[in-house]
Amino acid sequence: MDLLNTLVEKGLRRELPSREEALAVLATSDDDLLDVVAAAGKVRRQWFGRRVKLNYLVNLKSGLCPEDCSYCSQRLGSKAEILKYTWLKPDEASKAAAAGVAGGAKRVCLVASGRGPTDRDVDRVGKTIEAIKEQNEGVEVCACLGLLSDGQAERLREAGADAYNHNLNTSEGTYGDITTTHTYADRVDTVQKAHAAGLSACSGLIAGMGESDEDLVDVVYALRELGSDSVPVNFLIPFEGTPLAKEWNLTPQRCLRILAMVRFVCPDVEVRIAGGREVHLRSMQPLALHIANSIFLGDYLTSEGQAGKTDLDMIADAGFEVEGTGTQTLPAHRVDVEREAEGCGTGSSCGSGSVCGSATADVPAEPAATAEVPEARTDLVAVRRRGAGTDLAPNA
Repeated sequence: MDLLNTLVEKGLRRELPSREEALAVLATSDDDLLDVVAAAGKVRRQWFGRRVKLNYLVNLKSGLCPEDCSYCSQRLGSKAEILKYTWLKPDEASKAAAAGVAGGAKRVCLVASGRGPTDRDVDRVGKTIEAIKEQNEGVEVCACLGLLSDGQAERLREAGADAYNHNLNTSEGTYGDITTTHTYADRVDTVQKAHAAGLSACSGLIAGMGESDEDLVDVVYALRELGSDSVPVNFLIPFEGTPLAKEWNLTPQRCLRILAMVRFVCPDVEVRIAGGREVHLRSMQPLALHIANSIFLGDYLTSEGQAGKTDLDMIADAGFEVEGTGTQTLPAHRVDVEREAEGCGTGSSCGSGSVCGSATADVPAEPAATAEVPEARTDLVAVRRRGAGTDLAPNA
């Protein structure tokens, strides 16, 4: 297929596809799905080989959030029966993190519900970061604490944080449909603050909230323009008790096409299969490893994932290897301090949504058949009852 050949060539050169090409990936038929995965796999292997980076979530503070994000089980007014607890002590968080590191995780992601941290919260998280790094040599720590105020990103960096996560989640045009208590611009500002402080920017999206193909392309283009080093692709977990509980719009095939589009638009970044992979990719998770080079190990913030050993077996059985702490995740050009001088193809887009090449691809002449709405698999949504904030052993 000329479209895929062109996308592979652009991905190997780190060129930005046209919007038409990105949309065409999402419109491919199920008959072409393996070709799409194979094409995205060529780009993935060029920049990341057969390595899979493992990340481990520690939920420092669960539930009772004042924000009204419709997708979130911790939101204001949520009736989801999730774990609710206040801040873990640094030693508790460090113990939880150690379980993930022992399971093979290279990065620990410290997450806390809420609009954003107070200065006291930043101090608390700083002590947690120090505790984790003292006990786990070589581990990366990413903080995810909500909207940042001036100076807070710098303080997290000084405390030893390597990265900061704040997802854009969806396109600017539809952001107001899912959240009203803060804006898309607020989220962009926080990612920029983190980047400016020298933290690796981690920002991604949530698919399956009823968005259009255009929305998905818009948010992925925005992530590339922001220079996000890591792009988590979440698939909505429709928790009972949240406004989006009935949004069961995803199929495994749709998820694979979304991941492939992200890989083509962001060829040399860490593309992470994040929350919801077990729910929506199901038995096709191994295929997704040919596109993405990163996953979360074990459980998520408020839901349970598959067993950590199952994750490790899946990686090995698919012919991949776990990335060690001594291996640099990103290609050298993305961590080169002089990369801004390189111009086109440095990991951020070449200007405001401009296209780096003039080549165009043949878009499939026939639209893909409309997929049937999948049956809701509520049996696959399991609320987390173990690990951080409980007396039970974590899943790692």
